[in-house]
Amino acid sequence: MSIKSIQKNNIVNSVFEQMNEHIRSGKWKVGSKIPSESKLCEMFQVSRVSVRSAIQKLRDMGVVVTHQGRGTFVSEMLNDFHFMDSGPIMHLSEKEFLDMLVFRQTVEFKSMELAAQNATEDDFKEIENILNVMINNRNNYKKYTEADFEFHLAIAKASKNEVFHKVTKGIKELYIFYLGELNRVFGVTIESIEVHINLYRLLQKRDSAAAQQILKEAMEDNIPKFKQLLKSNS
Repeated sequence: MSIKSIQKNNIVNSVFEQMNEHIRSGKWKVGSKIPSESKLCEMFQVSRVSVRSAIQKLRDMGVVVTHQGRGTFVSEMLNDFHFMDSGPIMHLSEKEFLDMLVFRQTVEFKSMELAAQNATEDDFKEIENILNVMINNRNNYKKYTEADFEFHLAIAKASKNEVFHKVTKGIKELYIFYLGELNRVFGVTIESIEVHINLYRLLQKRDSAAAQQILKEAMEDNIPKFKQLLKSNS
């Protein structure tokens, strides 16, 4: 495959599109390591910054994964016969998605009930501060996701049940992966932000039933979207 000359305008997009085509065409196969940054700079005659930005776009779509010290590889989630053109690829399996759904409907819902009963003003202040971090990072899904987890962890802490708090904290990596995939693929929406704002306000009012209902509806809204995405990838 020949490398097209790249104009000064839209350099990152041009590099991204050509790298994308290398993967779509099978030149860079599933699971294979793509060329190093220096090699890509040489191939496309662009700066390292442009190459890194193009790789980041592919990474955000789930098309490639980067392993520290090893390099960047074409995602194993792709296959030789299909490539999703319309958007990001979900790295969260259906079982992982449903397992987290059940966890949240049990442990997290109970944490909310207890938080509505037991949270102090300091607890609400902490939740409010985290909520502001989420809002301020609504255009950066990774930072938003980290704050998203801290928001739910703060609720578990406010429950005053040490087991719930420790369990939630103990699955931080899994929880952030779950939230991160949803935020990356579905986007950080106004609706998502409003759900968290309403959760905070309802817990302040000690209305756990209404808070649980809002979160239940938000999670259930994700189910058909998630299943449709899996179907489109099959």
